[in-house]
Amino acid sequence: MTYTPIKKVWIEEGCISCKLCSDIVPQVFLVEDDRDCVLQPEATRHFLPLAEEIEQAAEDCPVEVIQIERGAE
Repeated sequence: MTYTPIKKVWIEEGCISCKLCSDIVPQVFLVEDDRDCVLQPEATRHFLPLAEEIEQAAEDCPVEVIQIERGAE
């Protein structure tokens, strides 16, 4: 099985600020003061080493707003 690296991660509208994603991968996701989730400024550097955790955060998101795009770098 060939692994395709994460190329892009984004948050669609509808975040409920549950902070689950930032609990799983604080290096990538940030939820401050009950605002919508945003990506950390240096998030892209963690796409390769923390790919499994990022996927877990997307899967566990209760409102399914975390999106992942895979592709060649």
